[in-house]
Amino acid sequence: MPDPTLTGLRVAITTFFALDGFVFAGWVVRIPAVKEQTGASASALGLALLGVSAGAVVTMVFTGQLCRRYGSRPVTLACAVLLCLSVVLPPLTHSAAALAAVLLVFGMAYGGINVAMNSAAVDLVAALRRPVMPSFHAAFSLGGMIGAGLGGLVAAHLSPTRHLLALALIGLLVIALAGPALLRHDMPVPPDRPRSDDRAAPRRLEGRTRGLVVVFGLIALCTAYGEGALADWGALHLEQDLEAHPGIAAAGYSCFALAMTIGRLSGTTLLERLGRTRTLVAGGTTAALGMLLGALAPSAGVALLGFAVTGLGLANIFPVAIERAGALAGASGIAVASTLGYGGMLLGPPAIGFMADWYSLPTALTSVAVLAAVAALIGFATRRAATG
Repeated sequence: MPDPTLTGLRVAITTFFALDGFVFAGWVVRIPAVKEQTGASASALGLALLGVSAGAVVTMVFTGQLCRRYGSRPVTLACAVLLCLSVVLPPLTHSAAALAAVLLVFGMAYGGINVAMNSAAVDLVAALRRPVMPSFHAAFSLGGMIGAGLGGLVAAHLSPTRHLLALALIGLLVIALAGPALLRHDMPVPPDRPRSDDRAAPRRLEGRTRGLVVVFGLIALCTAYGEGALADWGALHLEQDLEAHPGIAAAGYSCFALAMTIGRLSGTTLLERLGRTRTLVAGGTTAALGMLLGALAPSAGVALLGFAVTGLGLANIFPVAIERAGALAGASGIAVASTLGYGGMLLGPPAIGFMADWYSLPTALTSVAVLAAVAALIGFATRRAATG
């Protein structure tokens, strides 16, 4: 019979993953309205949006230390509150500089909660002795889809200020309901590995362990690169290169995101049957073939199929990489791997843009396939460290 304490913790942690995706997606769909309100040019908006990235990356570096000192679950709770409070700030700004400043705060909360809740999830995976990490990331994807869908529905009826204020109130209500369950019980962790919030954990990782953590971070980077690239360039590829209707083009990332969500929902079963190494290798190979199909497709329909296959392939690579980094080095490992992974999401869109100028957009998108194949190769090369 499942331990009710662990079941309650799993529900609570899953809720915070979904909340993170919900709030972030709610902000993303209002970016055009906030751009118009601030009067920012496209380049000024791009610089302002870097505030989210800068805040996230800087905070990720230090969140591992905070988790060791205060515990991953209290840090998750604190960052979730800050995330909900800061999401109301962008529509209150009236210049690109002010927008960049508040997005820096929002990015700090976003980066902090991602490291902290992944640390808590890694501890729970160890306690359950089941590879359930993909289910948490599936909740993030589902939360994002719901947040984006609701945002699209209310965009014509609510101002950005009212929409994001409502989003914040919903988030704070969810935190009030799920927070006590997150904090109520101590989480048992097997003695053969460190807790992510172990205050006695060494400040510096041993050389080989740090090297493995960086390797798993590189696997996460390869995955996040593809996600960032498809989010920013998938629709343009469909519309510009394949002459798809704008509505069809907009569905490109939705196909990718839905396939990724489905892949993550089935990730635990896949990991139990195949193990981590085979899941990494099969996922990277599938994503590489899918992206080649999507990038070089002769028609929009074939490209959409390729995007969906890519989503299925990439779905479980990032969760497995983060879980292995956390199992090796606790919250410090998760911080390193998350920073590298998030760096991949930042690197993808501009890298695709430069390559598209030098060659063509379809050729540039094949870099997603190349990195997915690299992730598969790294996964195979580190099969002993992946233990499965």
